[in-house]
Amino acid sequence: MTDSGRSARPARPGRSLSRWLRRVFFGDVFALVYLGLCAALLVWAITVAVVGAGEDASFAGVIPLLATAPVSLVLFGLPGGAVTFIGAVVGGALLNAAVIGWCARTLRRGGRPDPAD
Repeated sequence: MTDSGRSARPARPGRSLSRWLRRVFFGDVFALVYLGLCAALLVWAITVAVVGAGEDASFAGVIPLLATAPVSLVLFGLPGGAVTFIGAVVGGALLNAAVIGWCARTLRRGGRPDPAD
């Protein structure tokens, strides 16, 4: 017996995952701008650290960590060096972009329920 007229077919996991990713990370311009900014800061910090431009080049990694805080600060505490730094910034940026997108969608729809949920 089906529930409220829905078919008994299971949902395709690949399709629902791609829809979720598109909706959460790429469905809002604010989240995309934030991800682009974080990517640019990460590339800049790595470039400055490798080239060693100036005496304060070792502090360049602080900027992307602060831009993706608080998640990146928690993840940066894990051992691992450069891989941990990049993973912390990427993880923090993705989670923050998801929150930014959710907030933007919530504010945009006002008091109406979300049709995608």
